[in-house]
Amino acid sequence: MSPGPDFAIVMRQSLVFGKRFAIITSLGIGLAIFVHVAYAVLGIGLLIQSTEWLFKLIQLAGAGYLIYIGYSALQAKPDNSSANAASQSGKAKALDKRNIMTDRKAFRQGFVTNVLNPKATLFFLSLFTTLVDATTPLAVQSFYGIWMAVVTAAWFVFLSYILASNKVRGFFAQFGHWIDRILGGFLIALALFLLWSIIN
Repeated sequence: MSPGPDFAIVMRQSLVFGKRFAIITSLGIGLAIFVHVAYAVLGIGLLIQSTEWLFKLIQLAGAGYLIYIGYSALQAKPDNSSANAASQSGKAKALDKRNIMTDRKAFRQGFVTNVLNPKATLFFLSLFTTLVDATTPLAVQSFYGIWMAVVTAAWFVFLSYILASNKVRGFFAQFGHWIDRILGGFLIALALFLLWSIIN
């Protein structure tokens, strides 16, 4: 729930592309939780934890993906049309945005953002190495994983509804390109912070 790459990508999807794509992105994030659960349960988490170069490689991939999304968001341009024209051509603009964002792309962005999110990797490594051991039944471990995936998806779907509401989107409509740029900058800042932590 704390602000991070997942939070930023859902916020951007909600404000720029609307509720539908934000929810699809949220479902991608929720499904990605199973990737973390799988490597934690199968013991790959211990391998990653003990093999420093492998974990750093995952961190670098995550930072690279955040920079890619952030750079794309920084390219957002202001809408120069008048308020009346914007009102009359609202449907056309929605169609244009749908051409830019697709269900598959929205899902992929959520999924990849979470899979490459070092915060999620660290969380699951610490959780499964402290709360789960060799004697923990597989059914219990599976329940933990399913519960976390469902709760994560539910939180971001709820966030999508809040941020994509007409009241919120209406407030941010005239500043949409700045919101996109700010969120893009935030994602790049997260990536740079991650790179700094890898170097040090």
